[in-house]
Amino acid sequence: MAGANLIGAIDIIAREATLFAAIWFLAGGIDDLLVDCVYLFQRARCWLRGDAPETLPETIPAGRIAIFVAAWDESAVIGGMLRTALDRFDHPDYRIYVGTYPNDLATIYRVAEVAAEDSRVSLVIGAHPGPTTKADCLNALWRALLRDEAVEGRVAAVMLHDAEDVVHAQELRVVAQALTGHAAVQLPVHPLPDAGSRFVAGHYCDEFAEAHAKQLPVRQVLGAGLPLAGVGCAIRRDMIERIAAARGGAPFDEASLTEDYELGLTVAAMGGRTLFARVAEKPGGPPVAVKAYFPARFDAAVKQKGRWMAGIALAGWDRTGWAPAAAIGDHWMRMRDRRVTLAMPVLALAYCTILLWGAAIVGHVVTGASPMPWHPAMWALLGANLALLGWRVAVRTAFVWRAYGWRHAMLAPARMAVASWIALFAARRAMFAYLRMLGGAVPEWDKTAHHFPDDPGAATA
Repeated sequence: MAGANLIGAIDIIAREATLFAAIWFLAGGIDDLLVDCVYLFQRARCWLRGDAPETLPETIPAGRIAIFVAAWDESAVIGGMLRTALDRFDHPDYRIYVGTYPNDLATIYRVAEVAAEDSRVSLVIGAHPGPTTKADCLNALWRALLRDEAVEGRVAAVMLHDAEDVVHAQELRVVAQALTGHAAVQLPVHPLPDAGSRFVAGHYCDEFAEAHAKQLPVRQVLGAGLPLAGVGCAIRRDMIERIAAARGGAPFDEASLTEDYELGLTVAAMGGRTLFARVAEKPGGPPVAVKAYFPARFDAAVKQKGRWMAGIALAGWDRTGWAPAAAIGDHWMRMRDRRVTLAMPVLALAYCTILLWGAAIVGHVVTGASPMPWHPAMWALLGANLALLGWRVAVRTAFVWRAYGWRHAMLAPARMAVASWIALFAARRAMFAYLRMLGGAVPEWDKTAHHFPDDPGAATA
């Protein structure tokens, strides 16, 4: 009798947990489906109007572009990144400012080597030992730029890159043209496949393939604030000066874990328009995009995504708030940015229900007791979720196929499962990081180790 009561209790708990998780999964699935509908509607409208794809500008607007690269403990990659950029950029007037720290002599040495070879590279050594925050390093570069401008005149724009980026030859041309009519611009980011990490590094390929081909264009269509990715993005000089003036002279917020995300929303809040520039490098070819290797180990991916979650979904809630009341599209997109705070507990509960149902099935087999029948509404709810999951997998697979080919597309469903596990562990890390922030802890640069392709030409083929 006691065994039957225990099995009955497990049945009830499993059913209630399943119902709760299924309702939230349905809400999330409908949310994703609405984004898909906006995307498909916009694509259909462009097709009916006969809109031609954006192409590379024939002329380059005048004006120097200052490229900021923050570098803490990047001696393994910074030399290759700088030499590739100098060899590749198709632009007549730019300078790369590299921010380093006085206690990181290895990185200083690598940057100094390149700076001695090419005057377009400026080595900037910050005043404080590292790591501080990426924003603090970027602010040191801003001050160095102001000193140079006092002698050489103002630049046209400031562009951000990371020390591991494989730049595109035409990106400065695209950025310069885009900034003639916009306050900021973001280029697509294209993670490089890692043959040694098909699932952990590979899931970044899949997520960016969908995010930078569908989700950012949808935000742009809705008129929502466009977050910057921190790489392959640029801000017009007058706009970044306005942001600096509003923040006491430093344009990058040193208290933020995700200064790039907040910077994009700040541009929108100050009335500036940001363009997501998806421009084909040749007719019918791939877009002009920034490429880089992303973390290949599970723990490194958890560390990186934990910082993103803490800065965007948790701290972003109270740091950036919400959009103006009438900006429905912006509210929707910010809600999507922050829904991970609900999605991760629900996902954890869903995994627990699998264990509960396993225990219930074993109990029923051992005791011979019959399980209670499910209500037809529950079957309908689970069927709707299954259909939405199938659609979600199909959409992800299609975008991965388009960006990386069919071999990677076949791995996309399995990599979605890997991504969910990474997100679960990252959410736990993010919560502790956020609680430390609430307790007054000073943010530190929680960066991951990077590597640069041995053959950048092959990596961008």
